[in-house]
Amino acid sequence: MNKYSFVARMPDEPGALHRAAEIVKSYSGNIIRVQYDRRIDPATVFFEVTATQETYCRMKEDLHAIGYLQESLPTLGFLKFSVYLPHQPGSLFELLTYITGAGANIAYIDFDDQRCSCSGRVTISLNIEETAAVEDLLDRLKSRYRLEILEYDTTGEKLDDTVFYVRFAQAVRGLIGTTKDEFLLSLLQDVNHIVQELNSRGQDPREVFEWILLTGRTLRDTTGERFYADVQRIPISDSVEIFCFQMPGGGNIFLLRAPDETVMIDTGYGIYHEDAVRMFQHYGLGDLTRINRIYITHADADHCGAAGFFDATAYTHTGSREIIRRANRAYGSRSESSILEEVYTTIINLFSHFTPPENPELFPAEALGTRSIFPILGRFAVEDVEFEVLESLGGHMHGQVYLFSPKHGIVFTADTLINFGSLDEGRKRYNSLADLLVTSVNVDSDCARQERKALLELIRKHDEDRAPADRRCLVACGHGAVSVLADGKLKAVGPVERYRASEKRGS
Repeated sequence: MNKYSFVARMPDEPGALHRAAEIVKSYSGNIIRVQYDRRIDPATVFFEVTATQETYCRMKEDLHAIGYLQESLPTLGFLKFSVYLPHQPGSLFELLTYITGAGANIAYIDFDDQRCSCSGRVTISLNIEETAAVEDLLDRLKSRYRLEILEYDTTGEKLDDTVFYVRFAQAVRGLIGTTKDEFLLSLLQDVNHIVQELNSRGQDPREVFEWILLTGRTLRDTTGERFYADVQRIPISDSVEIFCFQMPGGGNIFLLRAPDETVMIDTGYGIYHEDAVRMFQHYGLGDLTRINRIYITHADADHCGAAGFFDATAYTHTGSREIIRRANRAYGSRSESSILEEVYTTIINLFSHFTPPENPELFPAEALGTRSIFPILGRFAVEDVEFEVLESLGGHMHGQVYLFSPKHGIVFTADTLINFGSLDEGRKRYNSLADLLVTSVNVDSDCARQERKALLELIRKHDEDRAPADRRCLVACGHGAVSVLADGKLKAVGPVERYRASEKRGS
């Protein structure tokens, strides 16, 4: 038996759901998930069933025959107008005949002929599918009645909740560009599944839909002229300077500039790639041929999602490669079966234009030793700065690594340590969306706490050892400013300047 899913668009009438279930049963299908909430959309039902391929196809044919199977997502619009009816029998019936003939669905109607202030006025809102039919309807109404058009919208924003899922799909289409209905219907299935899961945990379904759209809108609305970043430049040796670029959403990009090359650590989201390249040019880092190595700390889209745009060798953990291949950020963890993690990966990869490295080089699987509680998987150098690749325990994500230079005192902590205090309000709001949608960005919270404690102790010990030379360990967090540890808290070091794309064009 295989698992299949389909979306049913059924009439809001007694027995409709029972009729669909009867068809599934008649072909020995087993319904393993069903979700319907008339508060969200009174006509849309999501099914997952187990069946053979043959019986599933026959099942779909029967559902299609009775008009229950939703196989497309029409581009609906919204029309609101008022007409003034003559005071005679059948006048409202005649108006409704015109509307029915245009194939429009009435979402709202208001008529009371006894109102003295607006006698004969009827106000109607329509959900419309065919623009040409609507134009014909308006021409007919103009020739017959006094007509006032109150609203006419073809973006889907004004649609009412009787077509909620269509409206949501149109909003997603607007974020990711034109795509096939089959893909959007599959995405709706996934989104509905996490809405169902979060609803069972007490979350308002409408809030969940809004969080998803807000994630995509935030990324879209911080590109181009609205792109910005916070930037630090810090020398870490006589030959190597580190640039930290805090992106508008998601994780940091680090560039280590050496005399003969530039090495990248983490890449940011794919959607920011063009903006990031222009920013690199502004800081004298625009020669991308100098970037021939990219080290990826983990497989979240905001840390590896632009690696595929660069003609450079990417290095990462075998676990990160598998997470990219399986499109499930919880792979390799005890949360692997979580539908929240799996669907969130799909959504964020889609919105962020996920373009990971195709054939990354993998860190060795066999440890060379240990540093604190972390296995040392390998070593590499950027000019005179040598790094150890430390394998995490998988608290934030399976396959996450840290990069530590004991001699020069800098550690790239990925998302185990974050300087939250250095984040602006926009970044804090955006980062909170992931927490809301997956309940925790760490796939194993207990393990993540253990890692955090060990990293902080490693940094403290390093600071003690280097105290005579008045040198502090630099903490290059996955999000937020490059910092030092002061009184148990992360404190940004050096000047942090704001780069704004709108101010740099033409400069």
